[in-house]
Amino acid sequence: MEALLLELKQTWHQTIPVSQFMQVTPMSYDGNRFTVSAPMAPNINLHQTMFAGSIYTLMTLTGWGMLWLQQQIAGVEGNIVLADANIRYNAPITEAPIVTVIWPEAITLAPLATGGKIKVKLEVQLHCADKLCATFSGLYFSLA
Repeated sequence: MEALLLELKQTWHQTIPVSQFMQVTPMSYDGNRFTVSAPMAPNINLHQTMFAGSIYTLMTLTGWGMLWLQQQIAGVEGNIVLADANIRYNAPITEAPIVTVIWPEAITLAPLATGGKIKVKLEVQLHCADKLCATFSGLYFSLA
């Protein structure tokens, strides 16, 4: 899995330049749960908390990354796009966040193997200091 996480990080940094500036880093993936983080320094605002745009980007990339990882494991290809999203900021982020997403069991990637498309709604959570600080709901599409 380490090689796959490194490939994802390189994909983000080469195709989404802000992810490199933000130092977005995939931390772990067990086939069902995906965890991502980013340091505070490049993502800080004038209040010494994480910039809302960085939070949104980090959570968007976590969902996108989960779908990308699932496609890699399944051996299918698809162009992933975020079609709709909603975020709730619950508390200021004052230290490096831990962002997690869990793959929904009912989703199948089979249509991608036959030239189709899939859609998946992913719920992403951001924790800081063991506190839920933000929630993100994203509707992703992947087109073969």
